[in-house]
Amino acid sequence: QELEEVRRWQGARDVRLLNGNVRRWEGLLLPNNPPYNTGAFRFELTFSPNHPLEPPCVTLRTPIYHPSVDPEGRVCQPLTTHKHWQYTTRAVQVLQDLLLLLDGSDPERVLLLDVAREMHERPEEFRRKAEEHTRLHAEPRPD
Repeated sequence: QELEEVRRWQGARDVRLLNGNVRRWEGLLLPNNPPYNTGAFRFELTFSPNHPLEPPCVTLRTPIYHPSVDPEGRVCQPLTTHKHWQYTTRAVQVLQDLLLLLDGSDPERVLLLDVAREMHERPEEFRRKAEEHTRLHAEPRPD
């Protein structure tokens, strides 16, 4: 039911079970705003056996130049921490929160301090690097 809800959402495409495992999903996230809106970013959503009592883990598999995503694809997403998780939160809300993060920036959600500083102090340089990184690493956007 939640998988179908995510598949209907316009912010993602090609959402499917990873290796047929109902606890692991993958798909493409489609940012709306520059510098990321020229590409699609592969994500993985992994659910605990105790879901929905425990939060899922979101990983961006496509490298991205963003202050809230580290080189391993871990995302600064308080929504999916045990402290903030609510069992009523749906998978689509987790992905919507991630897309909002990519479409904007939140100075409270930083994993890479140097990239965050660059974004704030030298926005043109940050944007140029993020656009180039997107061009090199992102997948083509599906029609």
